[in-house]
Amino acid sequence: MKYNVLSVFSFRTDVKHLRSKRRPSSSVHLFSITHSYQSFSLSLSSLFHPHLPPNPRPSASLMPKNSKVTQRAQSHEHVTESVADLLAHEEPLDHKSSSLNVGEAAGKKVPQIELPENDGRPAWNNKMEYILAQVGFSVGLGNVWRFPYLCQKNGGGAYLVPYFILLLIIGIPLFFLELAVGQKIRRGSIGVWNYVCPRLGGIGMSSLMVCGFVGLYYNVIIGWSIFYFFQSFQYPLPWSECPFRKNGTIAIVEPECDKSSATTYFWYRQTLNTTSTIAESGGLNVKMTLSLFVGWIIVCLAVIKGIASSGKVMYFSSLFPYVVLFCFLVRGLMLKGSVDGIAHMFTPKLEKMLEPQVWREAATQVFFALGLGFGGVIAFSSYNKIDNNCHFDAVLVSFINFFTSILATLVVFAVLGFKANLMNEKCVAENAEKILGYLNSDVLSHDLIPPHVNFTHLTTSDYAELYGIIKAVKEGGFAQLGLEPCVLEDELNKAVQGTGLAFIAFTEAMTHFPASPFWSVMFFFMLINLGLGSMIGTMTGITTPILDAYKVQRELLTVGCCIVAFLCGLLFVQRSGNYFVTMFDDYSAGLPLTIVVILENLSVAWIYGTKRFMQDLEDMLGFRPCMIYFYLWKYVSPFCLIVLISATVIEMTISPPGYNAWVQELAREQFQSYPPWALAMCFALIVVAMLPLPIVFIARHFNLMSDGSNKLSVSYRKTMMKDISNLEEQDESRFILSAKAGGPPSSVPAHKSYLTPGKNKPLDPNSLSPHSCYGTSYQNAAISPTTPTTPTTPVTPECDS
Repeated sequence: MKYNVLSVFSFRTDVKHLRSKRRPSSSVHLFSITHSYQSFSLSLSSLFHPHLPPNPRPSASLMPKNSKVTQRAQSHEHVTESVADLLAHEEPLDHKSSSLNVGEAAGKKVPQIELPENDGRPAWNNKMEYILAQVGFSVGLGNVWRFPYLCQKNGGGAYLVPYFILLLIIGIPLFFLELAVGQKIRRGSIGVWNYVCPRLGGIGMSSLMVCGFVGLYYNVIIGWSIFYFFQSFQYPLPWSECPFRKNGTIAIVEPECDKSSATTYFWYRQTLNTTSTIAESGGLNVKMTLSLFVGWIIVCLAVIKGIASSGKVMYFSSLFPYVVLFCFLVRGLMLKGSVDGIAHMFTPKLEKMLEPQVWREAATQVFFALGLGFGGVIAFSSYNKIDNNCHFDAVLVSFINFFTSILATLVVFAVLGFKANLMNEKCVAENAEKILGYLNSDVLSHDLIPPHVNFTHLTTSDYAELYGIIKAVKEGGFAQLGLEPCVLEDELNKAVQGTGLAFIAFTEAMTHFPASPFWSVMFFFMLINLGLGSMIGTMTGITTPILDAYKVQRELLTVGCCIVAFLCGLLFVQRSGNYFVTMFDDYSAGLPLTIVVILENLSVAWIYGTKRFMQDLEDMLGFRPCMIYFYLWKYVSPFCLIVLISATVIEMTISPPGYNAWVQELAREQFQSYPPWALAMCFALIVVAMLPLPIVFIARHFNLMSDGSNKLSVSYRKTMMKDISNLEEQDESRFILSAKAGGPPSSVPAHKSYLTPGKNKPLDPNSLSPHSCYGTSYQNAAISPTTPTTPTTPVTPECDS
């Protein structure tokens, strides 16, 4: 007993001495207090536990892994802990962060970012692989054939203003949000939203459904590019001239090709061999079926090992398109008329900025360009380290995407400017022959021709002057002459997007390039890589949530998904498959994905709590993001998304549902309405994609479905247990240093409190129920399966908005 009193006195004296001096004069003081602390611990152990042998020697091999401090949070029984239990933790005492640290004020806690332990989850080999994966997923075919079309349609350079504004207030904040939640929770889309708010756990399932729909038809486009890629290895290119048909001994040009163009005929007749209506199937297109099969083999090989294989692929698939775009830009600027195309594109039509339709299309393009809502962004970021600076990543990837779109627009309009000049010169030559014919037949007088006009080298300006003179003289009879104005501006105003741009307009321009097969091979190889990068992100958005939820071998899951997707994709490689691609593109992703993203925003900003989320970001990143994000997430982004959803619904209601069918007899496209069964299919795509949202909400509201907390990240469980252990260690220290056990605690953040107010009862882990606003039910992480527990009164945290 005398030894115990002396130990207590010595321990208190050392602590008092160190607190008075605030910093140790030598390492002797630190050794003294540590020795006194251990002696005092052993003394208390002999007081409270007389059955233990006196003065036992502490040994790391004999220390119990689960101390009574941890058991206290799992039992109603009052347990008096000894300091030996505190010393029995698995981790050694960190004197720098301890409350006994002589270099810090008493009771002051040093904030530290808790890094999750290795839970066996794959990780990126380096930051470059991760950035290239995000860039490859966000930069896709839409940057090449959608953004230039929108620029041309919505005011040229003026369109960049609303696009950039919406990128700042919608694109970057929501992209940052998805990166942050994926990196913090380290799960796929389903696991992330089960954690944030279990009742809205259907968000992740809807994302998975949309990824499935998009992946089905997106890989068909890759299949088309693969077919054109292999067709490019011949000279001349097979779409450079119209084929001939033998009629007896006479060879005539194919009438369908003669009415349209060589590139248009090759696309609709020799590539797709399309039918005239969606109702006419026409059977499978063998060439496209083989191309689709090759496409799925490439995707399967790229993602079969997860990020271990896709990360390596991204080095090439993400960087190679930039090489091709720069090569095309240099080559395009050397072509005649390229400057006309670029000048036409960047000539701003400021009046267009006042039209709501321009802002709606800009918001939609921002939304889909970054891949928001698909789950691929969350899946990629879930393989990051917890302290990765995802804010920098969000800004970097967003601006790379924006500048890639501008680069692609420059390339497209440089080439289209060259093509427009060729078409304009061809128009002038054809109409000059008509005028010569009218002069020879005395329909027109030779006196109408200005003396400086030379029909051998008729320029566009000379033809415009001649056209104006003839029109003024003939007046009423001018229409019968059939002369065309041949204005370059009209050619440049012909808006082309999507497959029409890539497989018709661009291919036609490349036929006039020197060494056209080389440029064709480069162009379609670029399209394959652009599509592959997006497909890797889409497949990751599908496989990652499934692998997080179920113990499935990754290789088997990947191969199984690719086989199922190929079989479902046979719908798109029949002769009418092009029309189904248009249907899925219009209805399977637009509205469902917008609803998914607004629910993501609301669940974080209004249910989980923006203040709480900002605090999580500060703990994770080591700095607090700019407060502008608080207002963007809470007010601006939800408002903009609600307006976008309303505009989308109105647009779908006003616009008649239909598709552009290729009519063989007319050799041109013609708009046709969907038949009733196709309308039902369009409606079913929207309903099926959004169906998990109400089902999961109702099932969890009535406790018909688990909240999914048993599938939370192992690292998240360990981090939570470490937080509890740290708090219990502080409480043990307060018990030692206070005048009496259970004295008033020091300042501890309210959101980390683990005891019910005013009582020494533990907080039941089950109190964080699936119906709470945070949805963090840690019963499987906090309670050992072998430890008996008794139910306690649930304590539900309040939402922190």
